[in-house]
Amino acid sequence: MPRQVRETLAELGPTFVKLGQVLSTRPDIVPPRFEAELSALQDSAPQVPADAVRRALRRELGRDPATLYASFDDVPIAAASIGQVHGATLHDGREVVVKLRRPGVVSTVEEDLVVLGIGAALVARLPGAFRRVDVAGFVQQFAETIRGELDYVAEGRNADRARADLAGLPVHIPFVVWEATTHGVLTLERIGGVKIDDLAGLDDARVDRPALARTLAYVYLSMVFTHGFFHADPHPGNLFVEGGGDGEGGRLAMVDFGMVGTVPPRVRNALVEILLALVTHDTRRTVAAMRGLGVAPDAVDEDSFVTELDRLTASSIEVPLGELRLAPLVADLMTVSRRHRLTFPRELALLVKTVVMCEGLAAQLDPDFALPGVLVSFAADTFGAGGPPGAPPAGQ
Repeated sequence: MPRQVRETLAELGPTFVKLGQVLSTRPDIVPPRFEAELSALQDSAPQVPADAVRRALRRELGRDPATLYASFDDVPIAAASIGQVHGATLHDGREVVVKLRRPGVVSTVEEDLVVLGIGAALVARLPGAFRRVDVAGFVQQFAETIRGELDYVAEGRNADRARADLAGLPVHIPFVVWEATTHGVLTLERIGGVKIDDLAGLDDARVDRPALARTLAYVYLSMVFTHGFFHADPHPGNLFVEGGGDGEGGRLAMVDFGMVGTVPPRVRNALVEILLALVTHDTRRTVAAMRGLGVAPDAVDEDSFVTELDRLTASSIEVPLGELRLAPLVADLMTVSRRHRLTFPRELALLVKTVVMCEGLAAQLDPDFALPGVLVSFAADTFGAGGPPGAPPAGQ
């Protein structure tokens, strides 16, 4: 069944591919077997012909592309359902990538959103378990998400904001060539380096993988908890490593800021509470933090919730903090939450998914990596007497 759902969404086109990808970030709504399958959705499409690309570029840029690009590769680097990416060179010699929105995709998405809106209204009238989820609200949030990804000016601004937020940390976010960027075209500095999950390539570059794992964790914790604005799609195709050498973790390079998360301090602090409560096995503290967000309303049987969560997490109680993995604890929390028909705010669900994905990548880089220990140190530095951190915690 999960595989059939994934294949159906892929056949329905760009809106539904993105819908599946967004649902994969909602473990509070989607059971694990569906979450894993939807996470595997590959967004690919036939390439737009070269002459259509040239016409679209001229229309979007309002001038001959040759006035902006000294060279432009007609064969795309990647072709997805919303846009495709080409290599190019500016007249000053800088290498860039050009992201071009597919012709007609905006109207296709808008038509699909109308259909989804009608479907959501019908589902809202159904009895039983369907009513535990605000389907109409979810579709509205999804519409905002996909419209944001169609707007390349917004994506460029996201990259600029993230670069400013992370100034001083070992992370490279490509600059935006604004004179060659519109709502339908995004021109960015071309990123090199090794894909973050290419372990053999990282070893050949003599990258210190444990140091890189700590850098990855610290960068994401800084985005989430210090700035409340984060890159929400940390899959290996969006993360690269530049440099390396003996004793160096290399510089992290991040691309694709189409999907980002923005959360207020209240939600950030609640996530800290929830995660710290999970790693310290304080399940009543977990429920209290969820009540503070309105996730666990008064009608929830707290004793039953706590007992069930305690039972699921019992196997991790004796595991030292330095060896504890966060992902299984979060999975247990989501299992109990679904059973009690709780739904997390979109921002919190996206945060949780992003943190768990980062832990998985860091553990690939360093099998001894343990996010809870880094999280506890980061929280102490950020929210304790030490104030906001300026560098990764020593020894973490």
